[in-house]
Amino acid sequence: MRDLKIPDQRHPEKAHRPDNAQPKKPDWIRVKAPTSKGYMDTHRIMREHKLVTVCEEAGCPNAGECWSQGHATMMIMGEICTRGCTFCNVATGRPDALDVFEPGRVADAVQKLGLKHVVITSVDRDDLEDGGAEHFAMTIRAVRKRSPGTTIEILTPDFLKCAPSALETVVAAKPDVFNHNLETVPALYHEVRPGARYFHSLRLLQRVKELDPTMFTKSGIMVGLGEKRAEVLQVMDDMRAADIDFMTIGQYLQPTPKHHAVAEFITPDAFKSYEKAAINKGFLMVSATPLTRSSYHAGDDFARLRENRLKKFGQA
Repeated sequence: MRDLKIPDQRHPEKAHRPDNAQPKKPDWIRVKAPTSKGYMDTHRIMREHKLVTVCEEAGCPNAGECWSQGHATMMIMGEICTRGCTFCNVATGRPDALDVFEPGRVADAVQKLGLKHVVITSVDRDDLEDGGAEHFAMTIRAVRKRSPGTTIEILTPDFLKCAPSALETVVAAKPDVFNHNLETVPALYHEVRPGARYFHSLRLLQRVKELDPTMFTKSGIMVGLGEKRAEVLQVMDDMRAADIDFMTIGQYLQPTPKHHAVAEFITPDAFKSYEKAAINKGFLMVSATPLTRSSYHAGDDFARLRENRLKKFGQA
């Protein structure tokens, strides 16, 4: 994994913020450093194809495990985001122009890794008229052409400043799963996700179902940011009202002292309680553990998601 720059270089927009103490992680959060051959092989393929991964940019704690199995989440449209969310470790600034050859390189890497399921995400690109929607669609089509048996999950921006046609472009490319994370409860948006709008993100996912009722939708939040349990349960209700199929809940981990502070570490038992509540509310699939992330075990979860829908509705 590439070395992270010190905070004031990587995140100049956060340099003016006071430092927040980084509490010691409990035992249930700790993970082993990556050392396996599989990890190194995945790392080599990413570098050979000049690809950015959210695993590295966001400092994901599961990177060692996932990369050892050849599972890497591609992050398209560069490594610089136009937003400055206080939880996120991706650099903020002015992005480079889109690389028209990137969709082909993603498709080549997916084929070389032999992925049965791939997750493709991106930075926010508020500088682009369509928010990068056509680039997403091109990448989906390229992967589909090169690896027709691979299922495709996308984790998109909110397309907040775009015409409705942007979302329509992505949905028309037929990903198997459309994921967009709400990230946190509405009351914390002004602190955690100031450039976004909670109900816009919710409506985005609802609109996906309206455009293609057969497409799986997915969204996730972090806990430990200072939210209340009742607020998390309300987010679950909001997601179900938007007909979202799959919810993920994971522990927020503070990337640097300049990022939003960890308010608390949620216990594994509390995560189990959240999982039970979400299942009772009607989600087809729920992943709620301290180390849950959007793409963690995504392939296995997708297989169960399809199986659960078949059992419930008789739809493959």
